[in-house]
Amino acid sequence: MIAEPGQHPVNGLDDVVHQRVRLGILTVAHQARRVEFGFLRTALGLTAGNLSQHLAVLEKAGLIDVEKGYEGKRARTWLSLTPAGHRALQDEVTQLKRLIHQIEQGGSESGS
Repeated sequence: MIAEPGQHPVNGLDDVVHQRVRLGILTVAHQARRVEFGFLRTALGLTAGNLSQHLAVLEKAGLIDVEKGYEGKRARTWLSLTPAGHRALQDEVTQLKRLIHQIEQGGSESGS
């Protein structure tokens, strides 16, 4: 099956979302509704600095909200998906399913 130029499912992947760590962040946040920074750092096996950099990218893109506060006397940071974050994650999953379906069907959209 030959697709129109530029229509390969991989072209629908979002570079902000698709990066492994950011996809993990969005997935955990989606499952948890609201996730604490330390839990996320441990769950994804990241350093605090590395996680902070990825959170900054996602926040700048409008995909997450970051909330800082206290739990008892300890400072905490929580994050949750924005409506745009939910849509971006769903769009990414849809594109990945298209790509997987193409591979499983043995189809080639490259024309070779």
